[in-house]
Amino acid sequence: MTQPTVRNRIGNAEDRGIRRSWIVFAGSFVLLGVIAALRIWAGGARPLDWAIATLIVVVGFAAFRHRQAVEVLEVGRRAEAESFARILQGLSRSVSADAIVEAIVEEIGIGTGADHIVIVRRRPDARVLEATLVNSRTGGPSSTTLFPISDLEDPPGLGERHRREPIAIHIGALAPTVRSVYATDSGTQGMAHERLSPSHGWLGENDPAVLVAERIAARARSVYGLKHTISAPLTTDEGPIGAIVASRRTGDGWPAAAERILAGSAVEASAALARAYSHRRAEERASTDALTGLPNRRYFDEFCALLAHRRRAEDAVGILMVDIDRFKLLNDRFGHAVGDEVLRAVAGALAAAVREEDVPARYGGEEFAVLLRNPSLEVAMEVGERVREAVAALDLSEHGVPGASVSVGVAVAELPDQPISDIIETADRALYEAKRRGRDRVVAA
Repeated sequence: MTQPTVRNRIGNAEDRGIRRSWIVFAGSFVLLGVIAALRIWAGGARPLDWAIATLIVVVGFAAFRHRQAVEVLEVGRRAEAESFARILQGLSRSVSADAIVEAIVEEIGIGTGADHIVIVRRRPDARVLEATLVNSRTGGPSSTTLFPISDLEDPPGLGERHRREPIAIHIGALAPTVRSVYATDSGTQGMAHERLSPSHGWLGENDPAVLVAERIAARARSVYGLKHTISAPLTTDEGPIGAIVASRRTGDGWPAAAERILAGSAVEASAALARAYSHRRAEERASTDALTGLPNRRYFDEFCALLAHRRRAEDAVGILMVDIDRFKLLNDRFGHAVGDEVLRAVAGALAAAVREEDVPARYGGEEFAVLLRNPSLEVAMEVGERVREAVAALDLSEHGVPGASVSVGVAVAELPDQPISDIIETADRALYEAKRRGRDRVVAA
């Protein structure tokens, strides 16, 4: 049997203390009622006795209703805490941005009572905003749409494609939230958006992140036809990266608990996304050659190993080994800084010349490798020739270099189960054959 936690023991002690207090209160109250009733029953009751009896009944009824209200509040707070706990538990297990979105949308819908949840975040690999819409009521499949990056990057108040003009502002200057109805250029007039105020959120009303979140919410209302929304920004140390938008069909005000859950979820999701993006950048740095921007030898080897496990019998594999001709002499003559520029230029030409499904990498020094997916020998030779011609066409005059050339060795798997390492060795031998024949050429094994 598991031992109760300290928190459980404290909670149980508090519950027992509250119950004892209510027993004492109720007992004392019943005793007062009995005394008042006996005085009235005995006769000769004065008006003061009737007033006391009436007051006892009123106070008793008020105490009973207060007890009910406290229980309802406790149930709500307990449900809110459980929602936060489930959100945090889901985020703690999430290592990717997609997993983070999946971990929070359902709980936000349950905790806020929203009909739809939209999570909009900047894609780390592209300058677009990815919006994921989830129907909280039906639990149907999510819908993904791309929003323009200008919704995130344009300075708030400038260049907004969804210009907002407040036509009904404020319900009480000191109200916990500021409710506004906006007319937009996209025809969403009459749709309401409720701004989280500093009393419920963590940012000021005029904070750029809050204004960006409202702009994203306006876009979501326009694209999806949502009504009665609240939003909270997703931020990292680099600034806003998106927003969470909750929508409901009814025009009733959003309860304070819903605002707290949305604001808290946005804070935790922001931290989780920041960790995921940081992890992704670290992985990219570990697998990317800093000079050329191509995948490095480590990535190339790992990709080949992964492909070997997933490779089917009918899958063909080819390898190009590419080496810059007389690169050592170029370095000695023009210097290493110019040599680095030549490496970058050759890498760019190589990446542009290969097919989309191929994997180029800097293999080491002035040598590059390309993994070809499902090529015939003729296709592999054609890709190698395109690489050679692309490098020969480079204009390096700004660096004082008359030009550059490469030698290319080509090999294609002869057997379905031939190890990729053997294909690399075969392509490497073909590369040395190209060097022996005079360089600036493509040679097949």
